[in-house]
Amino acid sequence: MDLILNYADTYFFDAAYRKLLTAFPVEGSALNVTTTIAESTLSAWPRSYMPRQIISLSILTLIGIHVLYFLFASLSYYFIFNHDMMLHPRFLPNQVKLEIQTSLKAFPVMTLLTVPWFLTEVRGWSKLYTNVDDINLRVFNNFGGWGGWVFMAFSSIWFLLFTDYCIYWIHRWLHHPLVYKPLHKPHHKWIIPTPFASHAFHPVDGYLQSVPYHLYIVLFPMHRLQFLAMFVAVNFWAIFIHDSDMITGHPLENVINGPAHHTLHHIYFTVNYGQYFTWADRAGNSYRHPDASLDPLLEVKMQERAVKEGKAKSE
Repeated sequence: MDLILNYADTYFFDAAYRKLLTAFPVEGSALNVTTTIAESTLSAWPRSYMPRQIISLSILTLIGIHVLYFLFASLSYYFIFNHDMMLHPRFLPNQVKLEIQTSLKAFPVMTLLTVPWFLTEVRGWSKLYTNVDDINLRVFNNFGGWGGWVFMAFSSIWFLLFTDYCIYWIHRWLHHPLVYKPLHKPHHKWIIPTPFASHAFHPVDGYLQSVPYHLYIVLFPMHRLQFLAMFVAVNFWAIFIHDSDMITGHPLENVINGPAHHTLHHIYFTVNYGQYFTWADRAGNSYRHPDASLDPLLEVKMQERAVKEGKAKSE
């Protein structure tokens, strides 16, 4: 987020704050002096001023989550999601509209809860690094000049494993009777979800399941651009697994927790809590294999046949 904020400051916020703020001097800037509009061509609030960073990050986060949501969810909805699933008897009236409305209501609160994590990045409190060669871990020194790149490959895998395991337990905890009804039940309103259900959470629920991503860079080093790419990718994955797809029989089915697995989670509630992989569910005895016989589309086809047979008899 610090990279995005830097570009936003350069091309928008510096000018915006300069126009909006006319007489609010700030004691102590990066140069340890009082900064006023008369003394600065940028703003009465320098880039390092925390209140400015909080406001800027809030704006960027709110815009970013809307863009990611509508861009990826729309692409998945129009090009991947099987619209025949909307004929399923458990598909709610006006469900897509309700999913979008629930998501839009959750975004502001999720933003407020998430901004402190982004602030840790911007203020250098995380373990994000800029140059590939900044990593100097002994185990990777054996790779010579490629050590930094090997570490990036390793950290991509470790990021997915770490966040997947953390989300598994957070997700499973959200199904505990004490917290399920107030926090997680709103998301399970969508028995047959569309991609627009991916962010249709109670805001605290959605936030809790995002915490492992932010926690990772506090605990482990990761390249800035790599983290940004991974963060966008996991948001896309969260949308992708909500397309109610039950395509089965592919070679990675036993390893990857894909749309078919997550479709079963929405139907049966207490299975397949994982985000990317099946290993945590297998270890936790919560795995259910996505057999073709469990495809909710079969119920749609049965219903269509019944309607056709009913029409034929009436004729």
